[in-house]
Amino acid sequence: MRVALFLTCVNDTLYPDTGRAVVKLLTRLGVDVDFPMAQTCCGQAHYNTGYRHEAEPLARRFSEVFGDHEAIVTPSGSCGAMVRELYPRMGERARAEGRGDTLAAALAPVVPKTYELTEFLVDVLGVTDVGAHYPHRVTYHPTCHGLRGLGLGERPRRLLRAVRGLELVELPGAEECCGFGGTFALKNADVSAAMGADKVRNAEATGAEVLCAADNSCLMHLGGTMTRLRTGMRPVHIAEILASTEEEPAV
Repeated sequence: MRVALFLTCVNDTLYPDTGRAVVKLLTRLGVDVDFPMAQTCCGQAHYNTGYRHEAEPLARRFSEVFGDHEAIVTPSGSCGAMVRELYPRMGERARAEGRGDTLAAALAPVVPKTYELTEFLVDVLGVTDVGAHYPHRVTYHPTCHGLRGLGLGERPRRLLRAVRGLELVELPGAEECCGFGGTFALKNADVSAAMGADKVRNAEATGAEVLCAADNSCLMHLGGTMTRLRTGMRPVHIAEILASTEEEPAV
């Protein structure tokens, strides 16, 4: 199978190791991975901040860049949810505004074949044991877009439970938001910081060494909170855990 990797803006700019981990993992599982160099932002930041019309050219470009690929895999629940959940809404709104069906038609090809990494592994490849080894105590935070937008459910936990050496401990209040929410963290900084602190304290109570999630934007927010609270925990994207092996362990 040949797939396209949609890395996302946050990962491309701040967390390139996550992208490398996805390529390493998928290649180990026999998947050929393309990285379209023309990819840009999916438009999520614009759309969520109220600039829907400004997001439309970015959505069109996403479809142009990725439309011919068999599947599109992203290590981001929020960007995956943007394509799967909000691109159709963008098309519907354009139609309701009397601008016809051209936007909906342009975006339709990419919607059903865009997958967040863990759902691609479980639903498309049909694997939960990816041959990983990660000898650490880990707790998992299900981010809002992955949990509510994509309905990832138990997929990430099933993958983590199959990792050799990994001890998975349940996170109290796991389904509560971490407080990031993109520009929410800027517009409502005090509320965002309090929510992040609650999440980190719950994670610290598990005794875990690592707080894992499928979105680096949320991990960035929580990682900063961990540093301020001096917890000693580390935020790690699930792709980096799943890519780790005894022969090539994650740092």
